[in-house]
Amino acid sequence: MDNIKTILVPVDGSEGSDKAVEFAIKLAQVYQAKIDFLYIANINQLAINACLSDAILDAVTKAGDAILDRALAKVPQGIKVEAFSETGSPSVTILEFAEENKNDMIAMGSRGLGVVKGVLLGSVSQYVVENAKCPVVIAK
Repeated sequence: MDNIKTILVPVDGSEGSDKAVEFAIKLAQVYQAKIDFLYIANINQLAINACLSDAILDAVTKAGDAILDRALAKVPQGIKVEAFSETGSPSVTILEFAEENKNDMIAMGSRGLGVVKGVLLGSVSQYVVENAKCPVVIAK
């Protein structure tokens, strides 16, 4: 783990996401790594093109910007950080982003789904852990 140069932190405003932000900041300080915050609007691209009004899209964009701004505000000066906003399926988008941007690690929150919900619905964090090509840390 001594080659950590970039850490991807998907953010959604949840408590788990906030814990992942805190973990990534500590790790970035140790390794002098850059943090990439990623907010994903979980909206099917076809729905955006076909059904959603500009007002709804604006609201989703503003909500994402607020979540990214909150994460950025926690980062102490001296740590390189960048914020990104994407649209799509969170699990797939996280993996695509990590691969395209050559992130060395993903730090993300656990939503704490119960056993039944986890089995029936799956979990973004579980999917990312199972399919990522880099180490993944789940903050709880």
